[in-house]
Amino acid sequence: MQTQTFNIALPKDLVKAVDLVAKKEYRNRSELIREALRVYLKESQEWEKLFVYGKSKAAKLGIKDEKDIDRIVYGYRHGKNSSKSRS
Repeated sequence: MQTQTFNIALPKDLVKAVDLVAKKEYRNRSELIREALRVYLKESQEWEKLFVYGKSKAAKLGIKDEKDIDRIVYGYRHGKNSSKSRS
């Protein structure tokens, strides 16, 4: 793996927390921060996929805004299922 060094400024309390976790997990700061970034980026990509999926489903159901969602949820909770809420 090729690496590149760069400087980053962190609040002292965050550095202390990183150091504590790194020590507990027998890692150094760089390893811990690399892993944290990998996890963050992976989760960010997964959330983006989820939002894209949700937007496509909403478009297919004709949902345009949060008011449509509120109406569908209200109808479902009160036994007034519309065709939009059954899919």
